[in-house]
Amino acid sequence: MNTTALTKPIAITLGDAAGIGPEIIAKAYRLQPDLLRGCFVWGDVATMRSAAALAGAVPYPVAQIGGLQEMADVPPHCIPVLQEGAPLQEVALGKVSAQAGAFAGHCVMAAARAAMRGEISALVTAPLHKEALSAAGAPFNQFPGHTEMLQAVAAEHLGLPVAQVPVRMMLANDELRTVLVSIHVSLRDAIAAVSYDNVLQTLLITHASLGKLLGRAPRMAVAGLNPHAGEGGLFGREELDIIAPAMAAAAAQGCQVSGPWAPDTVFMRARKRSGQEAEFDAVIAMYHDQGLIPVKYLGVEKGVNVTLGLPLVRTSPDHGTAFDIAGSGRADPSSLLEAIRMARALVAN
Repeated sequence: MNTTALTKPIAITLGDAAGIGPEIIAKAYRLQPDLLRGCFVWGDVATMRSAAALAGAVPYPVAQIGGLQEMADVPPHCIPVLQEGAPLQEVALGKVSAQAGAFAGHCVMAAARAAMRGEISALVTAPLHKEALSAAGAPFNQFPGHTEMLQAVAAEHLGLPVAQVPVRMMLANDELRTVLVSIHVSLRDAIAAVSYDNVLQTLLITHASLGKLLGRAPRMAVAGLNPHAGEGGLFGREELDIIAPAMAAAAAQGCQVSGPWAPDTVFMRARKRSGQEAEFDAVIAMYHDQGLIPVKYLGVEKGVNVTLGLPLVRTSPDHGTAFDIAGSGRADPSSLLEAIRMARALVAN
């Protein structure tokens, strides 16, 4: 367990208050207080107090902090919460709420701006509900999810167009890592997004970001777009005309890359099993479901979502708001704990 002291705190954003985010945060503090040392919740005090009551027979006390300078004064075995704006009015658990969506969005954007100012060392985000975010209206309805919202905040801070702050999603667990060329778009648009520039950009971002974590150049396997990676052009020419040239350009810039491999077998070759070294450090997947299904099949309780390419560290659990069990006390904090552990590792590197 990485419990190295942090020079600056880690912010955990509340997520959608109608979902399981507050509950898994409260449970994380109870289960692994050492791992949570130096972390605080960017959210709502009353919501976290309600969540703490679900997390154990004796609720952890919630300590409201007025600013990050008060973190040092928070007693052990407390949940520090920085209130975002006015207190959130109570929302119905398990139901889409524009109010909850807007509040969750405000927490993410405020915490991201603090990270860009260098006030916090990392950002761990509890799950958002995309429908609630859309119902919240502007500016949140323009973002399909966390990744795009954080990209916009980073671009704003840097004074750059969003297109000049390219980011990628990496899903990782103990056995497998995959990085996506496209994220939250339709499958038709995802296929169109398999361009020379996008594939090359994905390889370069993965090389730089994952290299920092590993301390060496990552071994990247590139999945084909088509069945059998196109079978030499019989099932499509994207591998020959787009993907392979982008790989060659990445290799010329120092990337360790191979493929394109048949997408139905490459993930098995990149899977790290007990006592067996994986052939690759990461698979570059051409679209969302191609890359996420293999990772999630291995268990969402261990998966972590990492945003690569941002000028800040951001991780999150590999699951959604789970409205169907919100408020039941059955939410599993394992993926959130892995996300916090990953954030600490990335900060240390």
